[in-house]
Amino acid sequence: MTDISKRTLVKMVALSAVAAAALVGCGKKEEAPKAEAPAAAPAKPEPLKVAFAYVGPVGDGGWTFAHDNGRKEVEKAYGDKVVTSFVEKVPESADAERVIRDMAAQGNKLIFGTTFGYMEPMLKVAADIKDAKFEHATGYKTAENMRTYDSRTYEGAYMAGVIAGKMTKTNVLGVVASIPIPEVIRNINSYTMGAQSVNPKVKTKVVWVNEWFNPPKETEAATSLINGGADVLMQNTDSSAVLQTAEKLGKRAFGWDSDMTAYGPKAHLGSAVINWGPYYVKAVGEALEGKWSTGQSWWGVKEGAIDMVNVAADVPEDTKKKVDEIKAGLKDGSFAIWKGPIVDQAGKVMLAKDAVADDKFLGGVMFYVKGVEGKIPGGK
Repeated sequence: MTDISKRTLVKMVALSAVAAAALVGCGKKEEAPKAEAPAAAPAKPEPLKVAFAYVGPVGDGGWTFAHDNGRKEVEKAYGDKVVTSFVEKVPESADAERVIRDMAAQGNKLIFGTTFGYMEPMLKVAADIKDAKFEHATGYKTAENMRTYDSRTYEGAYMAGVIAGKMTKTNVLGVVASIPIPEVIRNINSYTMGAQSVNPKVKTKVVWVNEWFNPPKETEAATSLINGGADVLMQNTDSSAVLQTAEKLGKRAFGWDSDMTAYGPKAHLGSAVINWGPYYVKAVGEALEGKWSTGQSWWGVKEGAIDMVNVAADVPEDTKKKVDEIKAGLKDGSFAIWKGPIVDQAGKVMLAKDAVADDKFLGGVMFYVKGVEGKIPGGK
């Protein structure tokens, strides 16, 4: 091989090496960049656990049934942002503290106690468990993490009284009463005052059963009132037993806390109902948004919490119109139920002429107005 041929071969090898290196370099440049791992999605907030302690069964048709309807409104409003639960038939005793403490231990951060007798037990638990919030129905004691809420049931009682005063034939009304606390006494008086506003001859008899929910006792009390001449009954107890007794014995009565029409359609004059939904939705919303704070709430017709529904067809039209006017007045503040002069059984002036009772006065009512017969248990 000549020198020229050797040099040509060396050149060709060298050029081939350069070309190969260039190809490798080009290959590196054409590689697709590696995709970065997607950012982790933010963790979904844990739902707020909300628990309800009920004094009666959810099927009582009255008080507890109304609260449970409110719980369902919360679920409807907030969906998977909340998880709700309840325990029914919780006694107003040491058991209440045990149940409420257990609710907190299970991770519930908002706990509703739905009867007056839970007040002290809830205060004890609230003092020990600061990272939960507590709401007590119908009470008056608060703490930094416990507030109270109530409904102005006396507004419904007054409207029932207006109807009863027109519909009674004996001028004797009856009330089956539960526990002698201001709430219940205020309702008895309001019922009587409503009736007297259209029929000054009315008298009201009361039988106390000393329980919120005891259908046999409620039936016995209603029967006793009817035997004593009462022909229109109202109750401040939680079952439908009073209305059912009136139906059986051919008298008239009202539903209480929930619409009880179906339990005694012939006896039913109307139902004084409570809608807890608006308050529960508001309270849970505040907890979800971090805006919850202690305090006291007392809602009535104005806030959509109290109403008189399904008034019987045979109630005179002028009476129905009067009830509608009362609702409108309560809603816009132009009408006050507890406006003086109001006197007690002995004729003592408890509220001066034209004076309007404030919430402090209403919260301490422990007397019968003129027209209510008998004595308050434990009273003077």
